Amino acid sequence: MRNQHLQTASLPMRVASAIAQLQEFIAACHDAREATKALAVKLVYQDYLYEEIQRILDVSLGSITGWKQAYEQDGINGLRLNHKGRKSYLSNEQPEEVLSWLQTKGYWELGELEYKLAFDYDVVYQSKQSYYDLFDAACINWKKTTKLNLKANPDAVAAKKRD
Repeated sequence: MRNQHLQTASLPMRVASAIAQLQEFIAACHDAREATKALAVKLVYQDYLYEEIQRILDVSLGSITGWKQAYEQDGINGLRLNHKGRKSYLSNEQPEEVLSWLQTKGYWELGELEYKLAFDYDVVYQSKQSYYDLFDAACINWKKTTKLNLKANPDAVAAKKRD
């Protein structure tokens, strides 16, 4: 429960300033996870019990303590997400090299691109979509598996039927 005898006006200026800063951050925040961290710290400064904050926000006591310590050490930046994303398989200039290489032929097989990336750049994507994205960026139609439509060439169709 909140200690009712303490009002915001009687809080030390440092705490009142921190609450105001946290409130501004919450209002401008676009990520719910960052807003939850800031709200938890704000409630701590407003003298809510940790157990109350835990129940209200459905977070652990350890998280509340860690967020408060991070805020006190680094300010608002301590509440921001630390995830920077995954490092790209290809460096900044390598996709351009691959796109230039792809544009040297009119058609491609997926295996050719996989081979090129594996041996020249030591890159093997887990998902085929990454290869398709490169084809798309190079304006290459990767869905064709043959250069010609066998149905349009009666001799090729006949040869295919014999095999």
